[in-house]
Amino acid sequence: MDKIKIQETKATPAITLDAENLKFEIAGCSRPENVREFYMPVINWFEKALEDTDVIHKNIKDGETINFDFKLSYFNSASAKFILDILLYINQLHNNGIDIKINWYYEEGDEDMRDVGEELAEMVDFEFKYIMMNE
Repeated sequence: MDKIKIQETKATPAITLDAENLKFEIAGCSRPENVREFYMPVINWFEKALEDTDVIHKNIKDGETINFDFKLSYFNSASAKFILDILLYINQLHNNGIDIKINWYYEEGDEDMRDVGEELAEMVDFEFKYIMMNE
């Protein structure tokens, strides 16, 4: 399975999807000009992952939990739909026997970002771990 490694810009987050090394992260600000164009490679990656979960399973040691880190400082409403889609794919992977934990990072004092994480957790029926970062 191919890796996705997207570098962060002022308008787009860094994204790492690496099944071989079990590194999964979205970090930064998400307000791309064309949100669909930006997120479609990520959505396609998850669709392939769901078709062949064995690729991920073979890299997991017994009892190992995969962490998926969301370290978003901001995302607009157009990005929110794709972030929810990503969380739904993660939930499907979890339901297919992959032990995944969502780490939802938010900056100290940014309770709005924590609240958004809590709302998203309810939508996907998936427990998040909330981690406050010092600025």
